[in-house]
Parts: sequence; structure tokens; C-alpha cells
Amino acid sequence: MVLVTDKAVSEIKRIQSSETSREGSILRVTVVGGGCSGLSYKLDFDRNALGPEDKVFEKNGVRVVIDPNSLLHVVGMELDFTDGLEGRGFVFTNPNAKRTCGCGTSFAV
Repeated sequence: MVLVTDKAVSEIKRIQSSETSREGSILRVTVVGGGCSGLSYKLDFDRNALGPEDKVFEKNGVRVVIDPNSLLHVVGMELDFTDGLEGRGFVFTNPNAKRTCGCGTSFAV
């Protein structure tokens, strides 16, 4: 339902290993209201217990969790990471987004 690319997995592992407080944590992707297009992605490392409705996507030992309300907006999304000349950061390719802003983290459905 959500694809995490190899580059995103590598970056998540790098972040987790660089800060001991994040070792063993999961990456939580949440959709929140805000941004110039109405909705924004929020990424946090989480050590809390998973909720009964949370969906977990795992690849190469990295777990990404999404709550059910956020999942409605990101089904089919690809989470990638770029470190090219035009910037460094996570990239969201979301087929549900009807409109996005220039920063790439705000969208409308």
C-alpha cells in the first residue's frame, strides 16, 4: 500500500544509527492539516506502542507506520529520499494528491 525505496531505507537507517535515542524506533508518517495546499506530511521517529489500527510497512529491517486516518490520503504513495543538486530530503510521490505546492510536503486531495 505504501512503497519505501531503497534510498529512503538507507537514510532512515542512517538517521537511526546517528542518534542513540532513535535506535530501534519506527518512522511514523502522519498527514496533518496545514501547508499552502491544505494537508502536509509529518515524519517522526516513534518508540510508542502501535495502535490497533496502525498499518506497518517493513523493508530491510526498517518499519514505517501510518495511522488509519493518514493512510486514507497516502495509499499507493512512494516514500523516497534524494540528495541531489536541487536539495536533500524525503520525497513523497502520492497518486492521491490532486495539487501540490513547490516545497513538495503540502498537498490537496
